[in-house]
Amino acid sequence: MLDRCQGTDDPMRVLLSRKIEAASVVFRDDISPDVATLSSRVTFSVDGREPDTRILSHDRLSSPPGIFLPITTARGLALLGLSAGQALSLPKPDGGEERIVLEAVLYQPEAAKREKDLLARLATPAARRASLRVIAGGNSGQLAGSGARTLAADGFDDPGPSAA
Repeated sequence: MLDRCQGTDDPMRVLLSRKIEAASVVFRDDISPDVATLSSRVTFSVDGREPDTRILSHDRLSSPPGIFLPITTARGLALLGLSAGQALSLPKPDGGEERIVLEAVLYQPEAAKREKDLLARLATPAARRASLRVIAGGNSGQLAGSGARTLAADGFDDPGPSAA
């Protein structure tokens, strides 16, 4: 991205240098879920105006306008790496500044992957397949030990020809 900048006074070059100097490199599993990363869906506001929600992308994508915010733009790059609640000031072409605030990270791919992996580890085969134990006389409160049988999750209880 630095190679694309147009000289040393290019605002993108200044912003990119600032982001690189302040960056902390972390593993995917160690990124806090409220940090804006590539492909994160974020809600942000500029100068206190109405919040906007976009997906941070690497470059301009051929999609309907208003969905993606490329990090090749000043606002996209400013949001990358911020945590929810953090703000960054950007220079405007007219000499002023605009303040961009990351309101929320609605979706982060790294957090979604961690959640999916955790659910897969927690789901044992028995937990994935529900079973029902039918006990004869269950409504009357009496247990009949020989009358108990286990039904499959789909409710099919035919024992087949071996029961005859």
